[in-house]
Amino acid sequence: MTDSPAQVFAAQLLASLAKLGVRSFFLAPGARSQALAIAAGQLADAGKIDLSIRLDERSLGFVALGCALASGEPSVIITTSGTAVANLHPAVLEASHAGVPLILLTADRPHELRGVGANQTTNQIGIFNDAVRECLDVVAPVGHEGEPAEAAELAAAAIGIALGYDAEQPGPVQLNLAFREPLSASSPDAAELNPRVALPAREEPETEFAVLDEAGKTVVVAGAGAGESAVELAEAFGWPLFAEPSSGARFGANVIVGYRELITSHELAREISRVVVFGKPTLGRGVVALLKNPSVEVIVVRNRSYGHFDVTRRAAKFCTELTVLEEPDFDWLTAWRAADAGLAKVAATVAPTRPALVEAVWAASEPGDQLLLGASRLIREADRWAPAKPVRVFSNRGLAGIDGTVATASGLAIAEARAGYRESITRALIGDLTLLHDAGSLAFDRAEGELNIQLIVGNDHGGTIFESLEPAQALDATSFERLFKTPQEVDIWSLAQAYGWRHILVETMAQLDDALAQRGRVIIEVKLD
Repeated sequence: MTDSPAQVFAAQLLASLAKLGVRSFFLAPGARSQALAIAAGQLADAGKIDLSIRLDERSLGFVALGCALASGEPSVIITTSGTAVANLHPAVLEASHAGVPLILLTADRPHELRGVGANQTTNQIGIFNDAVRECLDVVAPVGHEGEPAEAAELAAAAIGIALGYDAEQPGPVQLNLAFREPLSASSPDAAELNPRVALPAREEPETEFAVLDEAGKTVVVAGAGAGESAVELAEAFGWPLFAEPSSGARFGANVIVGYRELITSHELAREISRVVVFGKPTLGRGVVALLKNPSVEVIVVRNRSYGHFDVTRRAAKFCTELTVLEEPDFDWLTAWRAADAGLAKVAATVAPTRPALVEAVWAASEPGDQLLLGASRLIREADRWAPAKPVRVFSNRGLAGIDGTVATASGLAIAEARAGYRESITRALIGDLTLLHDAGSLAFDRAEGELNIQLIVGNDHGGTIFESLEPAQALDATSFERLFKTPQEVDIWSLAQAYGWRHILVETMAQLDDALAQRGRVIIEVKLD
């Protein structure tokens, strides 16, 4: 019999999660969470879970998010109390808005030590507010015989909530776990437990049909997370498809690559009478202006992961299935294709340009590879220049923050390796500020093995994305540079060396092509004007 009720409860909880099929666990070291860490280590040593360890909880959260984003399965995050929990907030917010399943096991002081000035103790209940689907405050175990069953039930409930088994949007769930001393013991061994546990019944959301009498001059807008359904609808009715890079829909015959330019300058844009929206569009003001146009009917196809979308508050219909009674007329699509073909294409260059960089990355990416786009100028360049090609593209567009991009790329690569695809390459196309914002995530757990990750850094020495926004015209050059562009001269080679990554400097397109063929952990620094 153990002398630590905390260890018994932690072992039963983690063993239950593992028995129910959760494989990906992520841990940052801490004292109050030591029982959870020991149980996770026991399960990992027995091959029942995969465990990754990070020093920084902020990075930990985004690595876990990236893994869940790629796999579609919950990631379990284990932290100690206090500021460790608060450091998860950016990743939790992104997961909430993008519908990514996370299970947060946040260790805490017992209730009698809260509000009395105890070390590393703050109010962790509601710390994430409505960013978590549910926050369960679990009292400190005392060793009574019903606690193992309670731990198993808690595990099943957490998985069901995170995956949206209640027909709600998937997302993060927090189990706030109070523990009293003694905080850990060597037994029980979580890997030897066989808890009696089962997942709750899964509810399916009701189907909402929309039937249109006529096709009209319709276009399909596919934002983040739209998926293949947007392609299928566009091709079924001959509608032009405006697909963002992370939509999962930027392929097929109906994609209009240059839609950003056409909807703001071409006469065809004035003929649009209806927009059907999939996913969450976030990249273009032109799309928002189109949705605001009172002469344009807006129909939104609901998206479980990204939740409710109606940024202009004028959607005429919401649905999960859409059909049209009228036969398709492909003349409308033909006109858009002709307009798209007439736009300027990427010119051959010796020195890399942003459009040429985008095209090179897309050309190098094979069907088995993964591509992550950071929240910088380059994702907008990709939205304009990326060709129609079935590339697996990810981006943190739930809140479109710069946070945790390096960590998210690591999580994507970890998920791919754990699925048995260690030969595929995970590429992240990011700006220099995005790299520096998450430089700490270059540190990694060597137990994960060798991963193929390329961080392709378009280095223009600062935030040139702001050059297209209002402050660039409103401020003098000195003020604009200091307040917005924030120029930097960090030696990325030294940064790579410090964290054990290979560094490749690219100043020509030929060098870029060679660099994109490299394997291992590589930072490819591309000099841009």
